[in-house]
Amino acid sequence: MIRSMTAYASAETTGPAGTLSCELRTVNHRYLELSPRLPDDLRSFESLLRERIATKLSRGKLDITVRRTSDSRTDSLQVNNALLARLSELNLDMAARFPGLHVEFTELLRFPGVLQQNAIDPESQQAALFDVLDRALDALTATREREGEKLGEILRDKLDSIERVVADVRGWMPQIRAALRTRLETRLADLKQPVEPGRLEQELVLQITRTDVDEELDRLSTHIGETRRVLGLQEPVGRRLDFLMQEFNREANTLGSKSVDARSTNAAVELKVLIEQMREQVQNIE
Repeated sequence: MIRSMTAYASAETTGPAGTLSCELRTVNHRYLELSPRLPDDLRSFESLLRERIATKLSRGKLDITVRRTSDSRTDSLQVNNALLARLSELNLDMAARFPGLHVEFTELLRFPGVLQQNAIDPESQQAALFDVLDRALDALTATREREGEKLGEILRDKLDSIERVVADVRGWMPQIRAALRTRLETRLADLKQPVEPGRLEQELVLQITRTDVDEELDRLSTHIGETRRVLGLQEPVGRRLDFLMQEFNREANTLGSKSVDARSTNAAVELKVLIEQMREQVQNIE
C-alpha cells in the first residue's frame, strides 16, 4: 500500500488526567525519527510511546506534541487544615515577636503541603495518553494513505510514459541499424584503397555490437513490471521504489551512451526526465 510520508493529524480526549490534545506532523526521512514533546508528568511514558508509534509507522520524521488543555485534578484540590492551623499559630507567634511582620494568605497556600490534590494512578495517565495518540495516529495513517493513492496514480502514469518510450525505441532499432549500415558503406566506399572482402560485415557487426541496446530495453521493461508489482504490495515500499529508480536511471544512461541516432538520444533524455520526476515522488513514499 502506497503511503505518503508527509501528513498532519490531531486528536483530543478527556479523562481523569484532564483534556489531552495530540498533534502529529510528519515529513519524509530515510528512517523513522521521532521528536516527542510531552507534559512533565507524562514523560515517563516516552519509551512506550515510541514503541507504540513504531508498530504503525516505518519511515518519516515525526513531530509529536501532547498538551494538557485542561486539568481535572484542579477540581480535587484540598487544604491540609492541620498544617494550615500550625502555620497560623506560628504566624501569630512571630507577629508578637516582630510587630512589623505581615504574612499574606496566598503565601501560606504556597507553602509545600498546604494544598493537596488527589493523585492520578499511572495506568489512567497511560491509558489517556495512548487513547489520544491512537486517535491521532489513525487520522495520520488515513491522510498518508489518501496522499499515497495520489502518488501511486502519478507513478503509474509515468510508468506508462516510460513504457511508450521503450516501445518507440524498439520500433526504431531496425531503421537505426539499416542507417548505420548505409553510413558505414558510404565511408568504406570513400576510401581510396581497396577494401578487404568481408570488411564491411566485420565493421558492421562491431558497430552494431557497440550500439546494441536490446538488453537495456529488456531491463527497462523488467523494471517497469517490477515497479507495478511493488506499487500493489500491502507493505511499505518506499525503499524498494528508491532502488528501482536507481536501476531505471542506470539503463537510461547506458541507452544514451550507446545512441547513434537523434531519436534514441532524445528518447534517453526523455527517459531520464520521467525517471527523475518519479524519483522526486518516491522520496515522499513510506
